[in-house]
Amino acid sequence: MQPLRDDAYRTFMTGLLPTMDPARILGVRTPALRRLAAEMNKEGLAGAFLDALPHALYEENNLHAYLVNSVTNKASALRLLKAFLPHVDNWATCDALNPKAFRGDPAPLLACVPEWLAAKHPYTQRYAIGVLLGHFLSDRFEERFLKLVGTHQSDEYYVNMMRAWYFSMALVRQWDAAVPWVAQRRLDPWTHTKTIRKAVESFQITSERKAYLKSLRQ
Repeated sequence: MQPLRDDAYRTFMTGLLPTMDPARILGVRTPALRRLAAEMNKEGLAGAFLDALPHALYEENNLHAYLVNSVTNKASALRLLKAFLPHVDNWATCDALNPKAFRGDPAPLLACVPEWLAAKHPYTQRYAIGVLLGHFLSDRFEERFLKLVGTHQSDEYYVNMMRAWYFSMALVRQWDAAVPWVAQRRLDPWTHTKTIRKAVESFQITSERKAYLKSLRQ
Protein backbone atom coordinates (compact mmCIF):
# COMPACT_ATOMS: atom_id res chain seq x y z
CA MET A 1 0.00 0.00 0.00
CA GLN A 2 2.99 2.28 0.48
CA PRO A 3 3.36 3.02 -3.28
CA LEU A 4 -0.16 4.49 -3.24
CA ARG A 5 0.54 7.05 -0.52
CA ASP A 6 0.03 10.74 -1.16
CA ASP A 7 1.71 13.00 1.40
CA ALA A 8 -0.47 16.03 0.64
CA TYR A 9 -3.61 13.95 1.06
CA ARG A 10 -2.16 12.48 4.27
CA THR A 11 -1.82 15.98 5.72
CA PHE A 12 -5.42 16.71 4.74
CA MET A 13 -6.79 13.51 6.28
CA THR A 14 -4.78 13.94 9.48
CA GLY A 15 -6.67 17.19 10.03
CA LEU A 16 -10.02 15.47 9.50
CA LEU A 17 -9.21 12.61 11.88
CA PRO A 18 -7.99 14.32 15.06
CA THR A 19 -8.61 11.26 17.23
CA MET A 20 -6.22 9.08 15.22
CA ASP A 21 -2.47 8.71 15.56
CA PRO A 22 -1.05 10.38 12.41
CA ALA A 23 1.49 7.57 12.14
CA ARG A 24 -1.40 5.24 11.23
CA ILE A 25 -2.43 7.33 8.22
CA LEU A 26 -0.60 6.85 4.92
CA GLY A 27 -2.65 9.20 2.76
CA VAL A 28 -4.05 6.77 0.16
CA ARG A 29 -6.96 8.26 -1.75
CA THR A 30 -10.35 6.56 -1.80
CA PRO A 31 -10.44 5.71 -5.55
CA ALA A 32 -7.11 3.89 -5.20
CA LEU A 33 -8.43 1.89 -2.24
CA ARG A 34 -11.59 1.00 -4.13
CA ARG A 35 -9.53 -0.22 -7.08
CA LEU A 36 -7.39 -2.28 -4.73
CA ALA A 37 -10.51 -3.83 -3.21
CA ALA A 38 -11.77 -4.77 -6.67
CA GLU A 39 -8.41 -6.33 -7.54
CA MET A 40 -8.35 -8.32 -4.30
CA ASN A 41 -11.83 -9.66 -4.96
CA LYS A 42 -10.85 -10.59 -8.51
CA GLU A 43 -7.68 -12.37 -7.40
CA GLY A 44 -9.30 -14.17 -4.47
CA LEU A 45 -7.30 -12.32 -1.84
CA ALA A 46 -10.17 -10.68 0.02
CA GLY A 47 -10.95 -13.55 2.40
CA ALA A 48 -7.52 -13.70 4.00
CA PHE A 49 -7.43 -9.94 4.47
CA LEU A 50 -10.91 -9.87 6.02
CA ASP A 51 -9.81 -12.51 8.52
CA ALA A 52 -6.67 -10.57 9.47
CA LEU A 53 -8.14 -8.31 12.16
CA PRO A 54 -7.11 -5.99 13.66
CA HIS A 55 -5.39 -3.85 11.04
CA ALA A 56 -2.67 -1.34 11.83
CA LEU A 57 -3.43 1.41 9.31
CA TYR A 58 -6.40 3.69 8.69
CA GLU A 59 -6.32 2.78 5.00
CA GLU A 60 -6.36 -0.93 5.80
CA ASN A 61 -9.55 -0.40 7.78
CA ASN A 62 -11.10 1.51 4.90
CA LEU A 63 -10.04 -1.22 2.48
CA HIS A 64 -11.70 -3.71 4.83
CA ALA A 65 -14.90 -1.62 4.73
CA TYR A 66 -14.93 -1.59 0.92
CA LEU A 67 -14.45 -5.35 0.82
CA VAL A 68 -17.35 -5.86 3.23
CA ASN A 69 -19.44 -3.51 1.09
CA SER A 70 -18.84 -5.70 -1.96
CA VAL A 71 -20.25 -8.87 -0.37
CA THR A 72 -23.67 -9.71 -1.79
CA ASN A 73 -24.73 -12.57 0.48
CA LYS A 74 -26.68 -11.18 3.45
CA ALA A 75 -25.55 -13.76 6.00
CA SER A 76 -21.90 -13.38 5.04
CA ALA A 77 -22.08 -9.61 4.96
CA LEU A 78 -23.70 -9.46 8.39
CA ARG A 79 -21.12 -11.83 9.86
CA LEU A 80 -18.27 -9.74 8.45
CA LEU A 81 -19.88 -6.53 9.59
CA LYS A 82 -20.31 -7.76 13.16
CA ALA A 83 -16.70 -8.94 13.24
CA PHE A 84 -15.39 -5.62 11.95
CA LEU A 85 -17.44 -3.04 13.85
CA PRO A 86 -15.55 -3.43 17.17
CA HIS A 87 -12.33 -2.54 15.30
CA VAL A 88 -13.66 0.62 13.65
CA ASP A 89 -11.86 3.53 15.30
CA ASN A 90 -12.89 6.67 13.41
CA TRP A 91 -15.91 8.33 11.85
CA ALA A 92 -14.72 8.06 8.24
CA THR A 93 -14.29 4.29 8.27
CA CYS A 94 -17.60 3.93 10.09
CA ASP A 95 -19.44 6.00 7.51
CA ALA A 96 -17.79 4.13 4.64
CA LEU A 97 -19.61 0.93 5.64
CA ASN A 98 -22.60 0.37 3.36
CA PRO A 99 -22.82 -3.31 2.37
CA LYS A 100 -24.59 -3.75 -0.96
CA ALA A 101 -26.19 -6.94 0.38
CA PHE A 102 -28.66 -4.82 2.38
CA ARG A 103 -29.42 -1.98 0.00
CA GLY A 104 -32.65 -3.56 -1.20
CA ASP A 105 -33.57 -5.25 2.06
CA PRO A 106 -32.02 -3.68 5.19
CA ALA A 107 -34.23 -5.63 7.61
CA PRO A 108 -31.28 -7.71 8.93
CA LEU A 109 -29.51 -4.48 9.87
CA LEU A 110 -32.58 -3.09 11.60
CA ALA A 111 -32.80 -6.22 13.74
CA CYS A 112 -29.28 -5.46 15.02
CA VAL A 113 -29.80 -1.75 15.73
CA PRO A 114 -30.88 -2.13 19.41
CA GLU A 115 -27.90 -4.37 20.13
CA TRP A 116 -25.51 -2.00 18.39
CA LEU A 117 -26.93 1.04 20.18
CA ALA A 118 -26.36 -0.74 23.48
CA ALA A 119 -22.73 -1.51 22.68
CA LYS A 120 -20.02 0.33 24.64
CA HIS A 121 -18.04 0.91 21.44
CA PRO A 122 -18.90 4.41 20.12
CA TYR A 123 -18.48 3.66 16.43
CA THR A 124 -20.80 0.67 16.70
CA GLN A 125 -23.37 3.07 18.13
CA ARG A 126 -22.66 5.58 15.36
CA TYR A 127 -23.10 2.87 12.72
CA ALA A 128 -26.47 1.87 14.21
CA ILE A 129 -27.74 5.44 13.92
CA GLY A 130 -26.33 5.60 10.40
CA VAL A 131 -28.38 2.53 9.50
CA LEU A 132 -31.56 4.32 10.58
CA LEU A 133 -30.51 7.44 8.69
CA GLY A 134 -29.49 5.69 5.49
CA HIS A 135 -32.20 3.05 5.21
CA PHE A 136 -35.16 4.07 7.35
CA LEU A 137 -35.97 7.73 6.81
CA SER A 138 -38.02 7.36 3.63
CA ASP A 139 -40.58 4.70 2.74
CA ARG A 140 -39.41 2.40 5.56
CA PHE A 141 -39.69 5.11 8.22
CA GLU A 142 -41.47 4.48 11.53
CA GLU A 143 -41.81 7.05 14.31
CA ARG A 144 -40.31 4.62 16.81
CA PHE A 145 -36.95 5.12 15.11
CA LEU A 146 -36.96 8.76 16.22
CA LYS A 147 -37.26 7.59 19.81
CA LEU A 148 -34.39 5.12 19.41
CA VAL A 149 -32.07 7.95 18.36
CA GLY A 150 -33.60 10.74 20.41
CA THR A 151 -33.39 8.93 23.74
CA HIS A 152 -29.96 7.45 23.10
CA GLN A 153 -27.40 8.79 25.55
CA SER A 154 -23.70 9.15 24.87
CA ASP A 155 -20.78 11.32 25.92
CA GLU A 156 -19.01 10.63 22.62
CA TYR A 157 -18.76 13.54 20.18
CA TYR A 158 -18.94 11.40 17.04
CA VAL A 159 -21.99 9.53 18.31
CA ASN A 160 -23.85 12.73 19.12
CA MET A 161 -22.86 14.32 15.83
CA MET A 162 -24.53 11.38 14.09
CA ARG A 163 -27.62 11.86 16.28
CA ALA A 164 -27.81 15.50 15.22
CA TRP A 165 -27.26 14.55 11.59
CA TYR A 166 -30.05 11.98 11.85
CA PHE A 167 -32.53 14.50 13.27
CA SER A 168 -31.58 17.18 10.76
CA MET A 169 -32.32 14.72 7.94
CA ALA A 170 -35.50 13.62 9.70
CA LEU A 171 -36.59 17.26 9.54
CA VAL A 172 -35.96 17.15 5.80
CA ARG A 173 -37.73 13.87 5.08
CA GLN A 174 -40.22 13.42 7.93
CA TRP A 175 -40.96 16.96 9.11
CA ASP A 176 -44.29 16.31 10.81
CA ALA A 177 -42.94 13.43 12.88
CA ALA A 178 -39.55 14.99 13.66
CA VAL A 179 -40.31 18.63 14.40
CA PRO A 180 -41.98 17.98 17.80
CA TRP A 181 -38.67 16.64 19.05
CA VAL A 182 -37.20 20.07 18.41
CA ALA A 183 -40.22 22.22 19.22
CA GLN A 184 -40.74 20.45 22.55
CA ARG A 185 -37.00 20.32 23.26
CA ARG A 186 -36.96 16.57 23.77
CA LEU A 187 -33.33 16.35 22.72
CA ASP A 188 -30.42 17.20 24.99
CA PRO A 189 -29.29 20.84 24.55
CA TRP A 190 -26.15 20.02 22.53
CA THR A 191 -27.97 17.79 20.04
CA HIS A 192 -30.87 20.24 19.87
CA THR A 193 -28.53 23.06 18.86
CA LYS A 194 -26.55 20.97 16.35
CA THR A 195 -29.74 19.61 14.80
CA ILE A 196 -31.09 23.08 14.13
CA ARG A 197 -27.75 24.28 12.79
CA LYS A 198 -27.49 21.39 10.34
CA ALA A 199 -31.13 21.70 9.29
CA VAL A 200 -30.99 25.42 8.53
CA GLU A 201 -27.89 24.81 6.39
CA SER A 202 -29.84 22.34 4.24
CA PHE A 203 -31.04 23.31 0.78
CA GLN A 204 -33.91 20.82 1.20
CA ILE A 205 -35.81 22.75 3.87
CA THR A 206 -38.00 25.72 3.00
CA SER A 207 -37.12 29.21 4.18
CA GLU A 208 -40.31 29.29 6.27
CA ARG A 209 -39.35 26.12 8.10
CA LYS A 210 -35.81 27.38 8.59
CA ALA A 211 -37.16 30.57 10.18
CA TYR A 212 -39.29 28.47 12.53
CA LEU A 213 -36.33 26.30 13.51
CA LYS A 214 -34.20 29.38 14.19
CA SER A 215 -36.89 30.57 16.59
CA LEU A 216 -36.40 27.36 18.55
CA ARG A 217 -32.71 27.89 19.21
CA GLN A 218 -31.65 27.68 22.85
